[in-house]
Amino acid sequence: MMAEHPPLLDTTSIISSEIPLLTSPIVSGDGAQQVILVQVNPGEAFTIRREDGQFQCITGPAQVPMMSPNGSVPTIYVPPGYAPQVIEDNGVRRVVVVPQAPEFHPGGHTVIHRPPHPPLPGFLPLPAMIPPPPRHIYSPVTGAGDMATQYIPQYHTSQVYGDVDTLPAHGRSNFRDERSSKTYERLQKKLKDRHGTQKDKLNSPPSSPQKCPSPTSEPNGLTKGQDAAGISTGSTKCKSLGKGKSNSQTDTEVEEKDEETKALEALLSNIAKPVVSDIQARTALLMWSPPSSDAGEDTDKNDIPEVYTYEVMISSTGKDGKYKTVYIGEENEVTVNDLRPATDYHAKVQVECNCVKGNPSEAESFTTASCEPDAPNLPRITNRTKNSLTLQWKASCDNGSKIHSYLLEWDEGKGNGEFCQCYYGQQKQYRITKLSPAMGYTFRLAAKNDMGMSDFSEEVLYHTSGTAPTTPASPLLINAGVTWLSLQWTKPSGTPSDEGISYILEMEDENSGYGFKPKYDGDDLTYTVKNLRRSTKYKFRVIAYNSEGKSSPSETVEYITCPDKPGVPSKPTVKGKIHAQSFKIIWDPPKDNGGAAINTYVVEMSEGLSGNKWDTIYSGATREHVCDRLNPGSSYRLRVYCVGEGGQSTVSDSLLVQTPAVVPGPCQPPRLQGRPRAREIQLRWGPPQVDGGSPITCYGLEMFQAESDEHREVYQGSDVECTVGSLLPGRIYSFRLRAANKAGFGPYSEKCEITTAPGPPDQCKPPQVACRSAACAQVSWEVPVSNGADVTEYRLEWGGVEGCMQISYCGPGLSCEVKGLLPATIYYCRVQAVNVAGAGPFSEVVACMTPASVPAVVTCLRGLSEDEVESPHYSPSTCLAISWEEPCDHGSEILGYSIDFGDKQPITVGKDLTYFIDGLQPDTTYRVRIQALNSLGAGPFSHTIKLKTKPLPPDPPRLECAAYSSQTLKLKWGEGTAKALTDSIQYHLQMEDKNGRFVSLYRGPCHTYKVQRLSESTSYKFCIQACNEAGEGPLSQDYIFTTPKSVPAALKAPRIERINDHTCEITWEVLQPMKGDPVIYCLQVMVGKDSEFKQIYKGPDWSFRYTGLQLNCEYRFRACAIRQCQEATGHQDLVGPYSAPVLFISQRTEPPASTNKDTVQTTRTQWSQSDQVCAAVILALFAIFSILIAVIIQYFVIK
Repeated sequence: MMAEHPPLLDTTSIISSEIPLLTSPIVSGDGAQQVILVQVNPGEAFTIRREDGQFQCITGPAQVPMMSPNGSVPTIYVPPGYAPQVIEDNGVRRVVVVPQAPEFHPGGHTVIHRPPHPPLPGFLPLPAMIPPPPRHIYSPVTGAGDMATQYIPQYHTSQVYGDVDTLPAHGRSNFRDERSSKTYERLQKKLKDRHGTQKDKLNSPPSSPQKCPSPTSEPNGLTKGQDAAGISTGSTKCKSLGKGKSNSQTDTEVEEKDEETKALEALLSNIAKPVVSDIQARTALLMWSPPSSDAGEDTDKNDIPEVYTYEVMISSTGKDGKYKTVYIGEENEVTVNDLRPATDYHAKVQVECNCVKGNPSEAESFTTASCEPDAPNLPRITNRTKNSLTLQWKASCDNGSKIHSYLLEWDEGKGNGEFCQCYYGQQKQYRITKLSPAMGYTFRLAAKNDMGMSDFSEEVLYHTSGTAPTTPASPLLINAGVTWLSLQWTKPSGTPSDEGISYILEMEDENSGYGFKPKYDGDDLTYTVKNLRRSTKYKFRVIAYNSEGKSSPSETVEYITCPDKPGVPSKPTVKGKIHAQSFKIIWDPPKDNGGAAINTYVVEMSEGLSGNKWDTIYSGATREHVCDRLNPGSSYRLRVYCVGEGGQSTVSDSLLVQTPAVVPGPCQPPRLQGRPRAREIQLRWGPPQVDGGSPITCYGLEMFQAESDEHREVYQGSDVECTVGSLLPGRIYSFRLRAANKAGFGPYSEKCEITTAPGPPDQCKPPQVACRSAACAQVSWEVPVSNGADVTEYRLEWGGVEGCMQISYCGPGLSCEVKGLLPATIYYCRVQAVNVAGAGPFSEVVACMTPASVPAVVTCLRGLSEDEVESPHYSPSTCLAISWEEPCDHGSEILGYSIDFGDKQPITVGKDLTYFIDGLQPDTTYRVRIQALNSLGAGPFSHTIKLKTKPLPPDPPRLECAAYSSQTLKLKWGEGTAKALTDSIQYHLQMEDKNGRFVSLYRGPCHTYKVQRLSESTSYKFCIQACNEAGEGPLSQDYIFTTPKSVPAALKAPRIERINDHTCEITWEVLQPMKGDPVIYCLQVMVGKDSEFKQIYKGPDWSFRYTGLQLNCEYRFRACAIRQCQEATGHQDLVGPYSAPVLFISQRTEPPASTNKDTVQTTRTQWSQSDQVCAAVILALFAIFSILIAVIIQYFVIK
């Protein structure tokens, strides 16, 4: 957690014993849990250890919440040079670590070596779990120069440090007792063994220094069971983060490791100080030799490790000053860059091997060479006149050689980039004279010492003073508002860019009478004048001034503020009388016109009471308007608003006006309903198109006779139809209609004329019949008396039976040709006249006989079923059998029949009345017809019948198991849609019995069937076939489905026996093994107000003793049985349902209250027994009731 410049979480920090402790971490919440928010910035990484021991790396930007489960606030350490700062955001406090004072180091590029870092745990660990701190990280030394020109802030990462073992920071360990010598020899042997396997891997220099070799596959340089450890000044040993051991098991190992570490520290501390060569002004070459053992030791050179990690440190503040790390690697020399010239430096080298670091070597001192000075800063101007400039500058860093002169150059005011010498000497200021007024000159400066000339400083432009500013231009208006004006002006012409000019903006308000008054005085070129009056004219001018004086005022300009939007007009009112289709409204202007004249008034109107849709009906300057073309009896809402230069006002309150209703408009003429009768007619009408703004309440109907002008009202009411009676036949009558509303009756409609029906005509004379052929006869008749109305048509009845004749002709003619007669047949006929009044009586019946002809139409043509066909060659899929009855021969014997059944040629057969057609296509529809043949020719074809050959038997569907249980199997086949259920296909489902025979289970059109009463874990074989009208299809292949195993039954409520105050024993029902599978039990408990059961026992026992009971606390126990199935694929548990929970309350046992306890326990036992007795009674009653019902059904229903 850092502020503006956060340190990277993957870097390490300098180990210091003076680390302040942050005692108030970031917390949110209260009680037993507190949350700490760790802010991970972009580009950083935060490593935590989870509860399962795994490490997780979180990359920024992110906020990692850290929770303290025990309610205590964990400690958080802050690196040196930083201070905690508490920030509260939305009720959550955050502690941000910010640097107290950044360190400044001049120089160029900075290289920071980042070794692997130990992971940060998700919870602040105990001291035994804290990894050792990482190595030092130092910034390199930079070159000499001004300290303010360049700086690099030093950031450090917060770390939590545990116990580390350290050696003295200076000096060497010279202990050589017998025990340490043996340990040293063992260490040399181990290093020699490791050298053979790591030599090839460590020959090439790594990209970044490492604290200790570790497999690259482990994250963050961690080996299995061990974190990468850091080394502080002195020596530190690597500590394991694996599982802890007892002190008795680890004392010996720790002691042995300490001896080996001390021996390696002694070896690594025996290193000579580095050798400095090729010393330049800003660079130096450092070389050193690997550490060597003491001269008195008898050791082999091959036993000493050849691969070391060297850390080179330099200091410019003395041998005991602060050292900076400039190199970490395995090379034996390094060139140090970015040094300051003519500076004393001290260099040390420190060796590390296998996570163990020795003491630094002695310091080697050297001094860098001198060089030319640094480039000086810009010269500053101290005095300026119209003809002179006085410049002054400061001395730059001399880099070890005293500066003896300065070179000042200028461009003589030409501005072409060419410089010439203006001054050369030891002084640090110079006055340039004989310059032009108000003119710019460019200068640059360089310093010189015995080593040479420095670089020139940056170029700077200075102007000489001039005269007072010229008259500026008039201010311009940028934007105007109701109470403000925004103005802008420009610099006077000819003014130097670096000359400071101020401006005075003056304003005159003619209404005040005070003249021009200043409104602004400053350096800006824009200003907004506020708090003005609306729609008012103001005068402005601007004055420029500098140190030389003021300019003349600019020309005066006038600007006007904008007017404001006007106020709300008054509510419109009605002027005069409200007419049915128009009225006039007026309104008053608003009290506030906004400072400008009102240009337009806008009137909006909405029809109806809702006021959802408003239409503009007027826009103009007058304050009155006539609203016309309105609907009578309608409601209208009106409102008005005005528009001025300042904008549009809000709308006024709405006025509600309702126009009066008028009489309705004319109706449409009444129309005849049905046909007119001789004595009455029925009329019907509709409402008028215009109701006058009021609902229609009444209708009036008047009738006129054509022969006279008499009229009378025949109906008045609200219905839209009526029947007019007592009329004369064949007369013309006129009718007209009017409607009425609450305003009165409206005008009459146009007349409609209707004629009553006349009377029927008299009886006709008998008709005359002449046969033209065997199938055609000509019938004629005469005109009868019409009875007041012309005959409109004649009806001829014709038939083969005198008492049963049918109309064969209906028309206005006096003759008719009857066709389609049967030869050699007697026919009867009669005729009837009809007019508008009705039909007259029939004439007398006349008989006639037709001559012989071709046979009649074959009747009773039908298809035969399979049962009616006796031929063995008949197949319903390829054959059709038909039969018919013999028709009338019409006076000539029938010789045969011709059968037509499609595109093929008709088939001629003999006198037989049955025939079957073969060679047809299956599942095909044919149209079949037949005709009879005699000596006179072929008779007409019979009616066509449609016959269809049966399809081939269907294939069996695919059988599937849709659902299953331990005792049932739900089988599914085909497409189980609603359409399929109405199909003619039937399905036959069969199952193999114990004897290997298939027995029928189901036959029907359904696509599913549920097989019940099966055994668990048993395989059953099924097959299915489809049947239709063509027959039964083949059987399907055998399908085998297996039922699963059943789960155990629910146990009875467990029984609880109290042992003591904190222990009870729970027993439950015992189940026998299920089909050889063992049964175990699971016991669960729910304590107090918990909402979930927790498992406390799982095993084969039927009882469990539960301890740890709390006094006066409720416990609920339940149990279930688990069947352990041994499958081929593995072990499987089938969990049965849980029993009913049993409540148990633990109470303290007190000797005086023992009687009460026994009473409570006895009461509970009695309750339990009473429940069992009650259940037994209910079961017995239910059995008796069932027996009685069965007896009643047997006696009354069956017998």
